[in-house]
Amino acid sequence: MPEQIFLYIGIVLFILHEVDAIRCKEWRIFPGLSLLNEQMGYLLFLLAHIPLFFLIYDGLTPIQSSSTFIKGFDIFMILHLIVHLLFIKHKNNEFKDYISWTLIIGIAICGILDLTKDSISYLMISFHPINNNILNI
Repeated sequence: MPEQIFLYIGIVLFILHEVDAIRCKEWRIFPGLSLLNEQMGYLLFLLAHIPLFFLIYDGLTPIQSSSTFIKGFDIFMILHLIVHLLFIKHKNNEFKDYISWTLIIGIAICGILDLTKDSISYLMISFHPINNNILNI
């Protein structure tokens, strides 16, 4: 299993969420974009994803990949859920079905798991009976 499996799954879920965001017209709930007409809001929302996805892919390249990017994106995945929860009652929020929320919550779970995987691995190894000679067989 790749070391960053939760990060990679989170990124895939995030990309799927952004596809879903087009269906749900997410620009209608963004401050600033919601003030624009439908076509202009859509266009700017769509174009904003070019630098966003570029930064994600650039942060994953072997030469550029760093723990700073990884931790930053993990935190972003968690904060992303919080932002969606803050806008849950917005009149133009169309993220209402289980597919949308499975993606949104799944992204946050991946961020949490990736941030804590080292701690969880350490605890599992530390408290494993064979590693601690708890079983005297």
